[in-house]
Amino acid sequence: MSQLQIIPDRYRVLSGSMLKLLALFAMIVDHTAHALLSSEGPVLFRVYKWGITPYYLMRAFGRIAFPIYAFLLVEGFIHTRDRRKYGLRLALFTLISEVPWDLLHFGRPFELSSQSVFVTLLLAYLGLCVLERLQSASSTSELCRWAVRLLALFFVATVAKSDYGVRGFAMTLVLYLLQMQLVVQAVVCSAYVGNPCYAVLGFVPIALYNGERGFIRGRFLQLLFYAAYPAHMLLLYAIRMRTGQG
Repeated sequence: MSQLQIIPDRYRVLSGSMLKLLALFAMIVDHTAHALLSSEGPVLFRVYKWGITPYYLMRAFGRIAFPIYAFLLVEGFIHTRDRRKYGLRLALFTLISEVPWDLLHFGRPFELSSQSVFVTLLLAYLGLCVLERLQSASSTSELCRWAVRLLALFFVATVAKSDYGVRGFAMTLVLYLLQMQLVVQAVVCSAYVGNPCYAVLGFVPIALYNGERGFIRGRFLQLLFYAAYPAHMLLLYAIRMRTGQG
């Protein structure tokens, strides 16, 4: 996705791999604060009457992760050589990630009241597939069929109770529809997620994206990147149990 001509080429220095690492780091920081810190921690400084704690700062920084992940999902959808394998890989790690998500957030497996962000991303990927077919529909009946399927995915995203839920699902579709309009993307998409004033900051590194894939290439590194999601949640859960915070 060629991004914003208002950013000179010499400043667009972040590859897709660098964006992936930034999103992963922000997510780990966010989950670490959620798992190990108290919202009532020591006040580092004050902004007007609000005391800013390490928990607050870490969770605010973590808000940049989802916009970057959603952007990268759209990039992957557009550029992947095999959409079937891409979707199957998302589905596989959706399944793998559910137990670590449940353990970290509820302390027990197979909790159905909330699902991981991988569910949101998988539904968004399916939504992109449907949206593409909807845009290329050549007849009214075909248009209606794909529109119904898209509405069905909206319904599933609503009832699935996954991280970012239907808002994250819709945001990813908007990113796809607003390609090459980063300012509009930032304003519109940030309204879809919680704490939009922080989420919009995720579009700063996106604006610096140079369109290159970067160093995360080959099956091993790709799988390692995906595996970091369930792995870091299991690690945080183990630390919390070890320190008696579970």
